Amino acid sequence: MAHIIVVGNEKGGAGKSTVSMHVATALARLGHKVGALDLDLRQRTFARYMENRHNFCKLHDISLPTPEYHDLPEIDRSALKAGENVYDRRLSVAVTALEKTCDFILIDCPGSHTRLSQVAHSLADTLVTPMNDSYVDFDLLAHVDGETNKIIGPSVYSEMVWNARQLRSQAGLKPVDWVVVRNRLGAQNMHNKKKIGEALDDLAKRIGFRVSSGFGERVIFRELFPRGLTLLDLKDIGVKGQMNISNVAARQELREMVKGLKLPGVEVTF
Repeated sequence: MAHIIVVGNEKGGAGKSTVSMHVATALARLGHKVGALDLDLRQRTFARYMENRHNFCKLHDISLPTPEYHDLPEIDRSALKAGENVYDRRLSVAVTALEKTCDFILIDCPGSHTRLSQVAHSLADTLVTPMNDSYVDFDLLAHVDGETNKIIGPSVYSEMVWNARQLRSQAGLKPVDWVVVRNRLGAQNMHNKKKIGEALDDLAKRIGFRVSSGFGERVIFRELFPRGLTLLDLKDIGVKGQMNISNVAARQELREMVKGLKLPGVEVTF
């Protein structure tokens, strides 16, 4: 069966789609067959990223390693079983279709709580949660006492992940490997980074996730999206001047992030 990677966080702006695209294409470059789904049926940022990639390749007549992207299929509601949710069926059909040929299936979730996102989390073999280094984002994982900065208890998203873990356990599936990725890190505010890092390490022990590094806050990511490109494509497209020091550093961040996910059968060689 395909290894399912779910990229989820119920808050927008954490860089989920950027992380999703880079992880999916990195795995494709490493020779793995990768399927991809976007569960944000309204905004469709990841789907648009994929469309931009296909358009760029067609316009420039080039071929780049690319995940196999599927939209969720439409379902005839009359074919549903009694009490069956149409979104459950749409997701199940899409995953089943990709599992036949893929080593990995990456599912990009919306920045909100939806039925699709909830079900996807129960399917995750690896759950990747990008978050910015701020207590606004940290509040999604746990409530913090404003005076002492001590953790009071888990928040809504952590509780949802716990429920997904319970469903997996009841189904006899292996436990989800939950990885919280510190993403969009700024170059300044080192004191805040230290405080958030310490809080994450404390919370990780209490609710069961691993902490990994993500991307810094870089302009290059805003420039890559309209062309559907990733950091690993820059050397292939023949555009000089792309691999400056900042972009080389970002590529190293991607390498460390993919290594940190510890995906089965993946040897990071880029």
